[in-house]
Amino acid sequence: MKMLMADYQVGNLHSIKKALELAGAEVEIVTDMSKMVDAKCMVFPGVGAFDCTVEPLLPYMDAIRERLEAGVPCLGVCIGTQILFPGSDEGQSRGVSFYDGRVRKLPCKTVPHMGWNNVDGDDPMFEGIEDRHFYFANSYYCDPENKDVVKGTTTYEGFTFATLMRKNNAITSQFHPEKSSESGLRFLKNFVTYAEDKA
Repeated sequence: MKMLMADYQVGNLHSIKKALELAGAEVEIVTDMSKMVDAKCMVFPGVGAFDCTVEPLLPYMDAIRERLEAGVPCLGVCIGTQILFPGSDEGQSRGVSFYDGRVRKLPCKTVPHMGWNNVDGDDPMFEGIEDRHFYFANSYYCDPENKDVVKGTTTYEGFTFATLMRKNNAITSQFHPEKSSESGLRFLKNFVTYAEDKA
């Protein structure tokens, strides 16, 4: 399974590339975002701020959204999930608008939300995962208008928010599976199997 991973030029992609390869995928990192439009499977990794992350995608947003709507498999992680929304409290740029709603600032005392936390949900991506603790590093959260896309939630300082979403064949998380030990690796293996079936 060959996946194209977007390199927004704002962070180190080594850990997620290595984790996906351990999960059985072939991963090509691309800096030319026009190539993402033709990907059989897209990966939007989770490092960076909203405006900086989305900037290289701006000329191709409509085409990327059309491909996602058509059912191309996609993995989004952290900021890679947030850029699929129309916009964010973190920046001024527009997002891909694959999901509806908005990315909002966490209304919590201690921000960023950093470290291990539980994800509640029964999505097939959790198959074979007994320990649902995953690694987080986020100051913002996704607030979709259509709550049907929410497949996993996490509670932090009494505030519950979406941490796993699914639409068409896109599987997108607020947590970092590549930093989440055995549970994260099994999550990525489940995604690779799913993407191979849908591509």
